Amino acid sequence: MNFYRTTRLMLSSAAFLSLAGSAFALDGADLLKKLNAAYAAQGGTISADSVDIDGTTATLKNVSVKSAGGESLAVGEVTLSGVEEDEDGGYYIEEAAFPDINTTKDGVTVTAQELTLGGISIPATPGGDTLDTMMLYETAHTGPLKVVKDGAELFSVLESNVNLTLREDESGFDFDGAFKSMKADLSKAEDPQSKDAIEKLALQHIQGDITMKGAWELAPGTIDISEFAFDFTNIGKLNLGFKISGYTMPFVKSLQDAMKQSEANPNKEESQQALGLAMLGLMQQLSFEAAQVRFEDASITKRALDYAGAQQNISGKQMADSLKAMTPIMLAQLNIPELQNAVSNSAGSSTSRSSNGARKTRRSISPTTRSRCRRAASMRFRTRIR
Repeated sequence: MNFYRTTRLMLSSAAFLSLAGSAFALDGADLLKKLNAAYAAQGGTISADSVDIDGTTATLKNVSVKSAGGESLAVGEVTLSGVEEDEDGGYYIEEAAFPDINTTKDGVTVTAQELTLGGISIPATPGGDTLDTMMLYETAHTGPLKVVKDGAELFSVLESNVNLTLREDESGFDFDGAFKSMKADLSKAEDPQSKDAIEKLALQHIQGDITMKGAWELAPGTIDISEFAFDFTNIGKLNLGFKISGYTMPFVKSLQDAMKQSEANPNKEESQQALGLAMLGLMQQLSFEAAQVRFEDASITKRALDYAGAQQNISGKQMADSLKAMTPIMLAQLNIPELQNAVSNSAGSSTSRSSNGARKTRRSISPTTRSRCRRAASMRFRTRIR
């Protein structure tokens, strides 16, 4: 008797698990529909011939993507792993893996490997102006990328990574990115004037990294790029920083709507004009808060002064002295005395050291002066756009 009870219990459990598995199985058609709807909110479309489901893995066959205002691009097979449906009907995708790129046009071959997006959130109802209506990702990665022409490598990147982290209180995002070990071969420039400049500046082969760090505060719409650095061997490190406010979620929604309206207009010339006017109006909603420029020389400044001076039949030192004299005059047109003095002093120090053979120069602006410059620049910028 106990044997039959046990057998019935096991069969009942197996039947329940089977039915439960069917009930909670991913709906490939719904997944593709909501993915396309989320991308359409940005003005693009995604299409696929079919969607194969295997547990929590979805494989999209013969995918093609069309961005706003662009042409359709054949992607191929895309694998979505770790797919889960949320309670509200949206989806979370642990990773999206794209096929390698290998394309040739006009004798130029472009290859890219290991293309992935991670932590993708697909909203159930896209197109709004809140976080839960936007398609977001947490990581983006590419492996080796190369551009080859006539058998010679012109450009390459070892790898790139972008990370987007939502804060626990959902007040904003922190983000960073890096393009590592970039290489470019400029020695095969065909224009004689460009080739001469490249040789005189010793830029035939350049190598370096690009890095970026920043934050986005959602409520005030403040985007603070604390680092946007170009660091190249035997050239120098240029680091740009800026801060703007007004880039709120409603602003993003308005931006997306303007692009969709432009894409829907069959008259492309008219749509571009309308989009330009819309963008101009939207830009007036942004406020410029601050900007910083920092350059650490690694010998390029002296070579640049020598080359520019040679074009004027003067020495590099004479060119440096000329720039020192011209800088205050050019900055005076901005009518920001604090900025004029800070930049003029920094430029004068840098060009003097470079013309005397210094390999690295740094100049810092005091916190007080930097704050005054920011306020003055911000007030002038707002006055102009209004």
